Amino acid sequence: MPFIPTTDAERNEMLGAIGAASLEELFGDIPQRLRVKKLDLPEGLSELEAGEALDSLADLNQTAKKMDWFLGAGAYYSYIPAVVPALASRGEFLTAYTPYQPEVSQGTLQAIFEYQSMAAKLLGMSVVNASHYDGATALAEAVLMAWKAREGRNKVLLPADLHPEYADVIATYCTSFEIEFARYEGDPARAPIDERTAAIIIAYPGFSGEVWPIGPAAAIAHERGALCVVHTDPVMCAILASPGSQGADIVTAEGQSLGNPLNFGGPYLGMMGTTDALVRKMPGRIVGETKDKEGRRGFVLTLSTREQHIRREKAVSNICSNQGLSMLQTCIHLATLGAAGLREVAKQSYDKAHYAASRIADLSGYRVKSARFFREFLVQTPKPAVDIVRALGAKGIMPGLALSRYFSDRPNELLVCVTEMNTKDQIDRLVAALKEASR
Repeated sequence: MPFIPTTDAERNEMLGAIGAASLEELFGDIPQRLRVKKLDLPEGLSELEAGEALDSLADLNQTAKKMDWFLGAGAYYSYIPAVVPALASRGEFLTAYTPYQPEVSQGTLQAIFEYQSMAAKLLGMSVVNASHYDGATALAEAVLMAWKAREGRNKVLLPADLHPEYADVIATYCTSFEIEFARYEGDPARAPIDERTAAIIIAYPGFSGEVWPIGPAAAIAHERGALCVVHTDPVMCAILASPGSQGADIVTAEGQSLGNPLNFGGPYLGMMGTTDALVRKMPGRIVGETKDKEGRRGFVLTLSTREQHIRREKAVSNICSNQGLSMLQTCIHLATLGAAGLREVAKQSYDKAHYAASRIADLSGYRVKSARFFREFLVQTPKPAVDIVRALGAKGIMPGLALSRYFSDRPNELLVCVTEMNTKDQIDRLVAALKEASR
């Protein structure tokens, strides 16, 4: 965004409007002893010089486009058709951020409606909302939603193989609530679900990439009066059975890989869907289709269970931000690819990841630990993974995430991610570099 400075005349006009004779008078309430006497700043630059300086700083960043990129762990380098940013950057979309006066924002409401319709089909749920910040906050809201829906039960089961940052967000969200968390290992069907359990959380896939079936655990949870909450990879749902079709009561996902760039960590898109039975317990917004008095198609804000729209004591959440632009990009992305296109993206990711895993498994000293996975898998390395990441990074290859970043007792584990963006040549270079790094 260009910087347009104010002139002396404009500053004087503003001072006059607020009744101050000078800048000194404007800041007169600040004691002299608290004022900064002089900022230690270099001389100013021209616009051209400033632009070149910023470009040189930006060039210091290592980006997915500049490297052979195999890093995932919740943020994925995916293909975004050119039509997605082209349409999403139109002024009428950029400025129509949130439907505070919903019925006059027909374009915004229709975009949300179309997104919710496609997302519901993808996740296998009756209804999907809008308005979650990212996958982690969507899952945290789902935990609270399930706990409130099962009044009198205060235990929530979390998978040990859950993204550590997601676990931290859940803990932060639930600080003020009397929820007892317990961790379970491996197959969710073997989790200790009892009469005190409000919900079991299933990672589909887990942080390590491992994919466990949902159906058996969901059936056990329902038999014992608990809910089944699933956090999933939405791209994976294009080729594997959706959580909803396997009995999930609430489904959350990170929508970043559906039309949103990496963006140095955000903004992202939290997706959430649920069943008809729980729809009034779900936070966020739901847009519905109707007809006006003349029979024309129109859209309305059907449900908004947040405190800005209803009495605070009746609200299920105080979530506010609409994530409108991220949602819109996902909407355009899904519409552009269609069901067949999304299946092709998922199939390419699956096939390329399994090719990479088979090649790495053949290397001396390496072992692929994930048995069933989609596009991400865990590798046991012959030396500290952080050293391998550093060595390959110098060669223009980002081989994945060293798990020691989160688990100090797991220094020799590398989480490798392969998406549709990776070519066979890139995978082969990764395998050759890993072989050399093991010597």
